[in-house]
Amino acid sequence: MKKVIIIGPAHPLRGGLASFDQRLCLEFQNAGYDATIYSFSLQYPDFLFPGTTQYSSDPAPSNIKIVTAINSINPFNWIKVGLKLKQLKPDLVVVRFWLPLMGPALGSILRLLKGNKHSKIVAITDNIIPHEKRPGDRPFTRYFLKSCDGFVTMSTKVLNDLRSFEKNKPAQEVKHPLYDNFGEAVLKSAAKNHLGLDINQPIVLFFGFIRKYKGLDLLLDAISLLKQKGQLNFKLLVAGEYYEESAFYLNKIKDLGIENDVIQRTEFIPDSEVRYYLSSADLVVQPYRNATQSGVTPLAYHFEKPMIVTNVGGLPSLVPHNKVGLVCEPNAESIADAIIRYFELGEEFFLPHLREEKSKYSWSQLMNTLTTIVPDKTIRNDVS
Repeated sequence: MKKVIIIGPAHPLRGGLASFDQRLCLEFQNAGYDATIYSFSLQYPDFLFPGTTQYSSDPAPSNIKIVTAINSINPFNWIKVGLKLKQLKPDLVVVRFWLPLMGPALGSILRLLKGNKHSKIVAITDNIIPHEKRPGDRPFTRYFLKSCDGFVTMSTKVLNDLRSFEKNKPAQEVKHPLYDNFGEAVLKSAAKNHLGLDINQPIVLFFGFIRKYKGLDLLLDAISLLKQKGQLNFKLLVAGEYYEESAFYLNKIKDLGIENDVIQRTEFIPDSEVRYYLSSADLVVQPYRNATQSGVTPLAYHFEKPMIVTNVGGLPSLVPHNKVGLVCEPNAESIADAIIRYFELGEEFFLPHLREEKSKYSWSQLMNTLTTIVPDKTIRNDVS
């Protein structure tokens, strides 16, 4: 049985990366691999983490192996973990890379692991150039990339960013698989009852962590415009934790006079509750200022919810315009016009296209790419 190790966040850490890694591990297991996740004992120091807690309140998954081992800021730990993984001699190592800050820890661990001259190392690069830039981004990223044999991206933009650093090693874009590990959809009325929402009130959903680049303020301005035009026939449900100062958004909602039009559930949404938020929505809006790809998109696909996305990064390629949703520009007027257009067309217009398109987002395709992108004979054990 071939041995696979996934290096990345997992329970008890929370969030989309952890959910993704756990689902990927399950896919490998179901295909007959001996798969284990090596996660973080310390992912971020508290002063660098913008949310309330890094840890999940959900129970640990019972069907996958998770080893809590990596300290992202302790070089002695990197040596210990690297030598341990070298000794285990996995056939394939899949490592998540989403932030340059992780480059020194992951790059050092992988360099030691490569000493076994056996393991193939493939990185899933969620971001290469981060949304919020910090000193050291480029050298940290370069240090990490040199330790890998191949790369998988989930958007064309990230693939292009990767090629600006690494021109020769194998790399391939694969669509972000569907988040099918949050359970099946429930009836819209049942979901609204569960969340305490009016079952007769249409819901437009903004879902996920709230950061400046995600453009919630643009969506709030769009809500205000629709209200001024007398075309606000829905409630905006904001579901997700603030990862920056909340006062800006709270004051904006008040100043725009839309307090009664916005339902705020601005705490972390546990995995067990995700399906109720998506099932309650008529429409999911991603008003991002910039983006590579978004985990919200495959989530909306899984629950068959039409989307409005802005024309930035990889979002338009993931949401075919006038089929599974609408693409608009990252400004309030364009977002407002797209919302009006959605309600003119209606949900039924988009559903056939959603169901057809979602079939392209498979975990098996990602797993097969990870296992084949680096042929055995091309493994490089140097990091020059």
